[in-house]
Formats: sequence, C-alpha cells, structure tokens
Amino acid sequence: MQCAGEENWVDSRTVYIGHKEPPPGADAFIQQRFPDNRVVSSKYTFWNFIPKNMFEQFRRVANFYFLIIFLVQLIIDTPTSPVTSGLPLFFVIIVTAIKQGYEDWLRHKADKAVNQCPVSVIQRGKKIKKESFRITVGDVVFVKEDETFACDLILLSSSRDDGTCFVTTASLDGESSHKTYYAVQDTKAFRTEEEVDSIHATIECEQPQPDLYKFVGRINIYMDNEAVARPLGSENVLLRGATLKNTEFIYAVAIYTGMETKMALNYQSKSQKRSAVEKSMNSYLVVYLCILISKALINTVLKYIWQADPNKDEPWYNERTEAQRQRHILIRAFTDFLAFMVLFNYIIPVSMYVTVEMQKFLGSYFIMWDDDMYDEELGEGAVVNTSDLNEELGQVEYVFTDKTGTLTENNMEFIECCVDGHVYVPDAICNGQVLSGAAAMDMIDTSPGPGGREREELFFRALCLCHTVQVKEEETVDGIKHGIHQGKSASFYISSSPDEVALVEGMKKLGFTYLRLKDGQMEILNREDEIERFELLEVLSFDSVRRRMSVIVRAASGDIFLFCKGADSSILPRVISGKVDEVKARVEHNAVEGLRTLCVAYRPLSPEQHQEVCRLLSGAKLALQDRDKRLSEAYELVEKDLILLGATAVEDRLQEQAADTIESLHKAGMKVWVLTGDKMETAAATCYASRLFRRNTQILELTTKRVEEQNLHDVLFDLSRTVLRHHGSMTRDNCSSLSNDCTDYGLIIDGATLSAVMRPPQEDLNSGSYKEIFLEICRNCSAVLCCRMAPLQKAQIVKMIKASKEHPITLAIGDGANDVSMILEAHVGIGIMGKEGRQAVRNSDYAIPKFKHLKKMLLVHGHYYYIRISELVQYFFYKNVCFIFPQFLYQFFCGFSQQPLYDTAYLTLYNISFTSLPILVYSLMEQHINMDILKKDPSLYKDVAKNSLLRWPTFIYWTVLGVYNAIVMFFGTYFLFDNTTFTSNGQMFGNWTFGTLVFTVLVFTVTFKLVLDTHYWTWINHFVIWGSLVFFVLFSLLWGGIIWPFLNYQRMYYVFMQMLSSGPAWLSIILLITASLLPDVVKKVIWRALWPTITERIQSADKLYKGQLSEFTPLASLHAPSKAGGRRRGSENQSNPRRSAAFSKKLMFTRWQRKPDYCTFTPLLRFVDGHSPHHNAYGGAEPETCV
Repeated sequence: MQCAGEENWVDSRTVYIGHKEPPPGADAFIQQRFPDNRVVSSKYTFWNFIPKNMFEQFRRVANFYFLIIFLVQLIIDTPTSPVTSGLPLFFVIIVTAIKQGYEDWLRHKADKAVNQCPVSVIQRGKKIKKESFRITVGDVVFVKEDETFACDLILLSSSRDDGTCFVTTASLDGESSHKTYYAVQDTKAFRTEEEVDSIHATIECEQPQPDLYKFVGRINIYMDNEAVARPLGSENVLLRGATLKNTEFIYAVAIYTGMETKMALNYQSKSQKRSAVEKSMNSYLVVYLCILISKALINTVLKYIWQADPNKDEPWYNERTEAQRQRHILIRAFTDFLAFMVLFNYIIPVSMYVTVEMQKFLGSYFIMWDDDMYDEELGEGAVVNTSDLNEELGQVEYVFTDKTGTLTENNMEFIECCVDGHVYVPDAICNGQVLSGAAAMDMIDTSPGPGGREREELFFRALCLCHTVQVKEEETVDGIKHGIHQGKSASFYISSSPDEVALVEGMKKLGFTYLRLKDGQMEILNREDEIERFELLEVLSFDSVRRRMSVIVRAASGDIFLFCKGADSSILPRVISGKVDEVKARVEHNAVEGLRTLCVAYRPLSPEQHQEVCRLLSGAKLALQDRDKRLSEAYELVEKDLILLGATAVEDRLQEQAADTIESLHKAGMKVWVLTGDKMETAAATCYASRLFRRNTQILELTTKRVEEQNLHDVLFDLSRTVLRHHGSMTRDNCSSLSNDCTDYGLIIDGATLSAVMRPPQEDLNSGSYKEIFLEICRNCSAVLCCRMAPLQKAQIVKMIKASKEHPITLAIGDGANDVSMILEAHVGIGIMGKEGRQAVRNSDYAIPKFKHLKKMLLVHGHYYYIRISELVQYFFYKNVCFIFPQFLYQFFCGFSQQPLYDTAYLTLYNISFTSLPILVYSLMEQHINMDILKKDPSLYKDVAKNSLLRWPTFIYWTVLGVYNAIVMFFGTYFLFDNTTFTSNGQMFGNWTFGTLVFTVLVFTVTFKLVLDTHYWTWINHFVIWGSLVFFVLFSLLWGGIIWPFLNYQRMYYVFMQMLSSGPAWLSIILLITASLLPDVVKKVIWRALWPTITERIQSADKLYKGQLSEFTPLASLHAPSKAGGRRRGSENQSNPRRSAAFSKKLMFTRWQRKPDYCTFTPLLRFVDGHSPHHNAYGGAEPETCV
C-alpha cells in the first residue's frame, strides 16, 4: 500500500509510455498514481461557497466588529434596533459575496471549457477522441498544427524529417517567437499510429516543479529486450498551454497532468500588497475604537453615579421588575456598557470600506480609459491588474527600472563588427556613395591581407553558425508559397533573442546568409553564392551565469570547430591567442557609445578531443541528480583554450521620451535606480543618454575592479566620506533641480560587489555591517546604476531599500521574465508590454505600453488618486464624529438612559444614502490642479509625498473640527429652543423634533463642507450633492407624512413638517450651518493669505487666468517668494500698450541660485524702454528670464 502523498517524497517518477509494462529483465513494474488532467482555477465549490466566503469576509476587522455589535443588539435590550447595524453590514457582505461569486463562476466556466476540450489519444494503434480531463500520465497524444497542448508532454516524433517542431509559448511566458523542440532520436522516425503504438519505453524524470525552463529526465527504449538510455531536457518538453506552429502534426507522451503541469504550478497567487493609506486607515480605526470604548465607559460610570440617588434610579413612571432588581450590579453594568457601545458604534464607519473599494475599482478605469497612455503601434492601452494600490502611485520615492526593453526599445540593429582590429560596417558611406556590406568596408587598414581574409570569413561563418535562430522557410504571398531562394525577402528569421536575429541579419548584409538547419546540417550561402554545409554536432546553450553559448560543428572538409560567442567578461579570460588588445579596445569604445557588444572566438577540435567532449557532455546530460551543475562543469572544461576572432556591436535605441520621463521623476523628488544585466560601460552610456547621469554628475564606482585594488571595507569608507563631506556643507535641496551648477553623485555597482556588500557580517572579521554604509551612500546619490545583475539580486536590492529605516515606497518597472521577482517585491510593480514576453505584465500591478507613460501615471493619476482617497478617509471619520458626538452629549440630558437622539431610519441611512454618494463622486472626479500643470511641473508631486495628507496633525484637525461642529449643532439647537420651543399654534417641540433638527443641520453641514473642498465641478458633482440634500428632505417628508403599517411605533409622524412650519427652526438651521462652517473657512482664508502652499498658489493663479495657466510654457509651480526686500515684481501700476487678447496673459519664471520663483506678470515687460533688466525688485544674482 502507498500512503496518500507518498509520491511527493520520491525524487523521480517513472512513466510507462502507452501504459506498457517493461520487459521481464528490466526494472520492476510499479504503477504510480498520478492526478487526472483536470485543471481547477476556481476558489469555491457550490457546497463550500457560503461558509468559506463568510469566513474570509469576517476576517476583516470592521466586518467582524459590526457582526459582534449586531449580535449584541439581538441578545440584550439595546436602545437602537438591530436593523441599524445589521442592514449596512449585510448590504456590504451580500454585495461582496455576489461580486466574488460571479468572478468564481466565470473561473468555473473557463475551467469547464478547458477540461472538456477534445484531445486525440492513441490506443491499440488507433486514434480516439477523449475529453481533456480524462488524459492520464503515459497516454500517447496526437496534436495537429495550431492546437494547444493539453498537458506537459515529451515529444516522440513529428511530421518534419528532422524530428523538430516549432512552438509558441505566448500564454506561458508571453514570448511570441517560435521556439524549436526536438523529438527523441530513436523514436523520431515513427509517424503512423501503428508505429507509435509499437514504441516500448519508459521515462524516468523529476517530480513536477514550477520552473518553465528546467527539466531533467531520461528515456529507456527497449529494443530486443535491451534498454537504450537517452537524455531528456527542456528542449524535449512541450508545456501545457503552448501552441504547435509550422508543424503538421506531432506524437507525444503525457508526463505531467492536471494541477501538476508546470503551467498550473505557476498559478500561485501573488502576496497581497497593502497601501500606505490602508495602513493609515487602520491606525485611525484603532484611535476611533478607543474613543468609542472611552465614551461607553464614561457614560456607564456616570449612569451609576446618577442612579446612586434612589429617586433618580427608579422614578415612579419607570419602576424596575423584580428580576431586574435581583441581577448582580456587574452584570447590569456590563449590559449597560454594551448598550452604550451599540449606541455610539456609528463612529466606526463600516460604509467607508465599501466606498473605498468602489472608489478604487471605479477609479482604476480612468487609467485604462486614458487615451494619452494608449499606444497605436501595439494597439493597447494601460492595464490595471490590482486596483488596491492606485493611491500608492502618488507616494513613490524610489523607482527601480530595468534597462533593456524598458529604457531602450529592445529593437536590435547590427552596427559593426571588428575582426583582428579591422572594423566592418554594413552599408558604409564612402565619398558620398553607399557601398554594400559585401564590399567589407575596412575602416582602419586598406586591406586585411591574405591571412586576414581567411580569418574574416571564419568570423562571419562563426556568427552564421553560433546561434539558435530559426528560418521561417515559406512565406505565403497571395496564396502562393515562395521558397527562400526566390529572393531574400522571403527569408524570415525567428529567435527567442533579438540580439541573435540582429547578428544573423548583419552577416547577411556582409555577404554570408544563413539558410536553414536541415537533417542536422546548417546551410550557409557565402559571398560566391555557394552553399556551404556544416554538420551540427552539439549546442552548448546560453545561460545567464556563463553569459556565453557555443556550437560544435563539422565542416565539409571534416574539420571540427567549436565556435563560442558571449560577453567580453566571459570570453576574454578563456582566450589563449588572437589580437586581444585591439579587439578589447574596440569593445570598450563601443560600450562607451552605448552599444551592446559580444566577443566571438573559436577552437579547432581533433577527433580525439571531440570524442572526449561528447563523453563529458553525454555523461552530464544523462544525470538525473544535479544535471545543471554537471553540465556547467562540462561546459567549463569544453569552452577553454579559445582563439579570439573579433567582436560585434549591436545598438538598442533609447525609447521615445525616456530621458524626459527620468528627468521629470528626478524633479518630482524620486530616486531612480537602473538595474540591468548589461556590462558597466554599455549601461553607463545608456544612463547618460537617458539623463539619469547628468553632465556634472560625479560618478562613484563600487565595482569588482576597484575592490580588487583596494579592499571592500576601504572603498566603502572612501565613498562614504566623499559623499557625506559634500552633503554636510550643502544639501541637494539648496540647489535648484533646474540648475546644473550643483554637484550631485551617481553610483555604479556591479553584481559581484553587491553580493559582497549584502553578505551578513562575519563575527571573526572586523567587517561590521557594510549594508548600512552602502545604504548611506545610496541615500546621498541622485542616481544609482547596478549592472551585471542576476534577477534575484534585483529583488534583493528592492527588499533592502524597502527595509531601510525610512521605509520608502518603492516602484519597480520592467518588461521581461527576469524582472518579475523585482516587480513582485516592490510596493508597486509595473510591467511594460515589451518584446521579452508578457510575464512581467501578468505579474505586475499595472501594465503600460511604454516607459514614457510612467510620467503621467505617477505625476497625474498617482497625485489625483492620493489627494482623492486621503480626503475620502478624513471626511468619513469627520462626518461620523459630527454624527455621533451629539448623541454622546445628549446622554447628559436624558439621565444616561441610552435614549437615541436620532430616529432609527436616520441612523441606518445616514452613511448609506444621505452622505455617501457626494464623497464617492468627489473621490472619483476631483482635480485640485489642472492635469497639464501637474505634467509640466513635476515638483508638485513632492507636495503629497510621504503620506503628507494623512499625517496625525491633519487627522487631529479633522477630528477637532468634527467635535466642534457637533457641539455647535447640539448646544446651538438646545439654547435656541431653551425658551422658544413653541410653534405658531402653541405646540411644544418634543425630543424627536429636537433630534431631527440636529440631524437636518448635520446633513447640510457635512455636505456643504465637501462643497467648500471641491475645486473641480462637473454636472455629476452638482447632481449628486444637491440631489442628496433633496433626497434627504423628500425622504423626511415621506417618512413622517404617512402612518407606516409595518412599524410598531409612529414617533416620527408629522415631526419633520411641524419643524419646518416653525420660523425659528428655519433661522436656527441657517445660523447653525454658518456657525459650524465659519472657523474652517476663516482658517483656510488666513492660511492661504499668509502661508500658502505651492498647490494653493497655483490654484489662485489658475483662477486668475480662468483655467488657462497650463497654456504658458515654461511652467512650474509658483514657489514661495524670496524673503528679499522690495516690492513684488510686476506690481508697478504701469499702463501698457493695448495687445490682442491672445497675448493678455503670460507666466514668467526666474531661476535663482535658490529655489525657482514664479510670478505672474503684466503682459509687456518694461525692458524695452531702456531700463536695464538688472534693476529688478529683488536683490541677488542676475536672473535668467523666460517669458
């Protein structure tokens, strides 16, 4: 018997092809149990939906709290009906459950469609159709062109003679390029059902694991009762979700099914990211919970002090029953405490969570609908994968960006190659004439000489052979298939690496055309139009650790060559001869120019050496344990004693507006780090081109080369001293972000040194913690470049900055699978829809077509979202303080009897209907500053940085304002009606009229408070704000105007009409609303006049110019004026010549040594009447003036 789950402890699994037992002499036949091919991506089933969903929802603190309150209201005699807290709670729960249930139903539907898809399976030599979920491990599957693989398969044979097939893995890693996969050598000739059914073999392979690019296994084929073992690698595995292309059909065997396929193992959910605003909300919630408990406690204590007097304890009209008298005082006190908790519980706004969810969900559509972020070329706009982090876009302090494909286009173009110091440029221009590349334009010498000619051709052949490029042999034009020889336009190169395509196309321009790989023979068309054939013996594929790839080929003459290409750092140390200095000089020159460089070398192999190489490689490939390690050791032994041929240079152009975007991010106060796998010189050149490093940036190097000369400890302390000495005397803020006079620092670090810095300190060494010193240096650098980075190191850097003492908000942006770990680690992850596949896009929180769209996403959308949600959160707490504090005060006037001040309907609908829609619309529509101004002046982003609008002083101000408003409403109503509680017919006002009057003032006050805070008015704002007030009045008239048969009380009957029939009531409503709002208005006016923020200056200027301020360029914020004496410039009352309306408004900025000052000017500056521009009202340096 096998225990459930035991197979998980087995290192490998044995798969019997076609479920056939091995021959008697072979291993014992042990049939393992594997899951079926059913895929489940849904979260719930029909039976567990309600309990599981309820459990998840009540894990939220606010929901659980309201459930407890609701249960308390049901169990004990409380002053308010259970409906008042039950209705809002169940509304929230039901809406959320419907949303999640619908999303899960869609997942069920998608799963069903996938699981019931028909698949062809070979059984007893015949093809039969099976539903996808019925496939089991060991089934032989038949797949036709353009069909998708139903599970993970090992390729047995294909319709192509060489046993290869082409596959696209777009749904797995997003790479749309065609990849080549290879059939098992011994089975590739079997092409009919009967032949395939006759295969007798077993496969031993590792247990399923999620790495898409890794597979270790071997196949044992039984021929005449003897087993032949062949290695299996990732090149033999066809993954579920990939699609067959350019191949008529294939036969393959299922090895992993259902939830064990690599695709399913990659379904793992991302960790939940929480925004800074959500954390602030939770802190405020705790404060308000403390306020609630203290209110209930105070009232409970005061109630028992009040009831110490027997006359007050049991008045004649409210005598207690015998059972109540018998109850212990502690039980009574606890019951009263709970009753007060229920009475005041509305101070905790449950509806705030729903409103915030709706605001985030609906707000995310504004990003997706933004036409400025739509890319015509891709035909796609921005995508929001997580709406929970919208406001976090307005809080970013560090931006970590990839280089290739993010800052650059990842569109490679072959620029030149250098062979033994001779430079060849395709289509070079000489004396005004374009020479074709075939002329091999020599830029250094006139001729390479006879020996050089041979080396040159060997170099070109090496580049034509050392790659994994596929040729699309036939292109259909008007329904007719054209072969590759019918003109060069018909050939079509496909590769998973754009560099390789650029190199092969570059060789084509220089006269050597790669034609195809057929029957293990690589074919090249040389300059004389002769076809050369090379037998491909081995491919030593590229990996990011070795940073090189090699091929072993046999020429027609019988000579065997190993051709190797890779990064200079991995090729040059293995070279024993060749013109190393000349090539190295050219590589460094090209790297400084920002070109991507590769070195090319070769090694002739004797037949004995070749046999030794084959033995080494086949031994490593057959290993089931540590195959990667053994392969890399074998590669190290093979790729040595190389002869250097030359180097290539490929250009990867900067993306459009990349430099402008980085400059804007710098001005917005963000620090930009570039994390790349490229070499230092290339990356540095890109950083200069993209203005990450400016002309005056002083570069500090923390590289392997420098650490070898000095030890790491000394280098770090040197850099630390340099940076801190400068920053001690002059902070970066002292110098204008527009000025180039200020020295700033840029740091360059490579992967190897970073590993040394990140290593935990050794106790026996006096190393201390290098990480802290490194962080201190980085903090004082305006830009950091990390080159030669492994994907995991990118994530480590982000994690290190996140964990530093300031806990800054980080953003990571990248386009490739190697950026996924960094994107998942950062607070906000952004994927770019690039050429390196869609893995980054799928794992990101947001996706944008180009790097330039990051500018609007952060400076405009991020800024707006943060402003909106911070107002929403503060306003919700404020309106609930205004709502509940009068209820607290009322207890002092009703003998702490838990009498509610407001009617049940008002308690229930206050947060749901009367005050919820205006703030929701505000939080979706508000634009406190024009969008164009935010884009043109990035420094405004600093205004909202570091969660500045949700700090404790602001929170306390809103709370105090709420308490003040509540006191004014309650005592204002109390004193105004102290003596004049008579209507015109002599009737007195009762307690429900009193409460309704307070509630009416409350609803109008909190709504008008929002009106005062709104800067951007649309018809929707008007409709919702005034509509909410009208709805309140109509509801009150209806609620009090009819005797409702389902109510057991009619206390509100005619109350609202009677209140409105009183003249003093109208007067008091107007007076109390004015008195409540006046201090806030006065505070705003004084603050704006005396200490205006940059935002307020811009708002004033924008109003002055009727919203046209953004039309003037250059534009930046109206920063605080200098304290220098003299009148304000532009204030002279000078009469100017009349101008046309178009020129009546201008904006001018003046750049000083200190912060820029922006002033609005009268249209014509009086520099034309002979006055020197030096005589300005400010003292100090001469300004540069732009109008």
